[in-house]
Amino acid sequence: MTVVERREIALVDLLDRLLAGGVVIKGDVTLRIADVDLVRIDLNALISSVNSNVPSPFGD
Repeated sequence: MTVVERREIALVDLLDRLLAGGVVIKGDVTLRIADVDLVRIDLNALISSVNSNVPSPFGD
């Protein structure tokens, strides 16, 4: 085993690293029968940590 294979990262540490840089999730789901779109779901999400140095977009 190499050093990389033996290295373990706690879930909390992994989550902290992801939130520090931010994560963008985008997806589209369409339910279609006989080439007729019945349901369409669009997902756009930005997950990031909150920092007091960044001004609020709401002007608080």
